[in-house]
Amino acid sequence: MTQEELAERLSVSRQTINAIEKGRFNPSTLLALKMSSLFGVTVNDLFELEPGEAVKS
Repeated sequence: MTQEELAERLSVSRQTINAIEKGRFNPSTLLALKMSSLFGVTVNDLFELEPGEAVKS
C-alpha cells in the first residue's frame, strides 16, 4: 500500500503519513486507533515509546 492509498483510507494527507513514518509526527489517538483497525493489529504493535520516554513510577 502506498502512502497515498493509506492516507486516502484514513482521510489524512500523504504528508501526514510520511511524517508519522519518519517519527516527526505523533498521530492523535483517533488516528492511531483507525490505523490499528485498518491493519488488524493493536496500537502497541504500531507504536512504542522510545527509550527514556517511559513514565516513571
